[in-house]
Amino acid sequence: MTAAASVTPPLSLSPLQQARALALPSRDAMLARAPSVQHFWDDNRQLLSDAWQEWEQTEFKGDFTLDDSLLDARLREAVRQAWQDPTKELAVAELWQEVSTGVFQCQFFNPARLAELRDYLEQVADAGIPLRPPYGIALNRHGAMLDARSEGYLAAPGFQALYRELMDTYMRPISRLLFPEVMGYDTQTFGFSIQYQPGMDTSLRLHTDASAATLNVNLNLPGEAFGGSEVDFYDATTGRVNRLAFTPGMAMLHRGSVAHAAQPITSGKRTNLVTWLYGEHMQIPQHRVPYTAGNAVQRWRVPQAPSDGVAPF
Repeated sequence: MTAAASVTPPLSLSPLQQARALALPSRDAMLARAPSVQHFWDDNRQLLSDAWQEWEQTEFKGDFTLDDSLLDARLREAVRQAWQDPTKELAVAELWQEVSTGVFQCQFFNPARLAELRDYLEQVADAGIPLRPPYGIALNRHGAMLDARSEGYLAAPGFQALYRELMDTYMRPISRLLFPEVMGYDTQTFGFSIQYQPGMDTSLRLHTDASAATLNVNLNLPGEAFGGSEVDFYDATTGRVNRLAFTPGMAMLHRGSVAHAAQPITSGKRTNLVTWLYGEHMQIPQHRVPYTAGNAVQRWRVPQAPSDGVAPF
């Protein structure tokens, strides 16, 4: 940690003021995973949480609520009915099109409402509160950690309520429906945002995820075009690579074991929200290991297992 980063702001300041007075560790230190970087986030965890709560109460400007009304109406209604009567879950499955083996696509957010979510996230970016960027594969400058298991995460209460709703009400039961083997490997959650733009963070090499299931949702606004940045999915059954492109509010849901890569972006920006499910201590389903598929009632149920506190990166 740099000398500036070790300075403790005066306690007479509010949590928001104290958080804004913190000096972040350098990018080089974060890329090197220096121990001082971990100490910075650990030492300031409660302060940052208090600062986000204060910011949302005193400085956030907006007359909208972060809830599932932001989602596509057809998906929202089908999911609502499935929670009331799990035997109606096929209406949810029918909204997801398999576009590559183990990869499904669906309109997730309502494009007409994306401006509200993006406005919230832009205010977050301008809040002056330190956020830890994702650095699992690369240090993405304009991304943020979203899950409470991650240090330096977006702890604003309104966003966390939306995040929990997306994971518990939508992602987990839909993943269980499309990928029956994830049942029991989906008690733990993880999430981050990521942005690609030319000249900075442009692409992502071929990789698999340390997840049972991955949900990747595009947050670009209608008319906010970008060039390139398609996602290549390797189809192990055919040996071919299927290249897919995002549109505003569209989601791709896939098994974490499916190899994929992001092509270089050539113009504009692509902003995505990425969430994972996996089991305790990062357990994921093993290829070709027999499993017992749950029934509809079991799928539409929130597991009671607490967070194990383990973050993939």
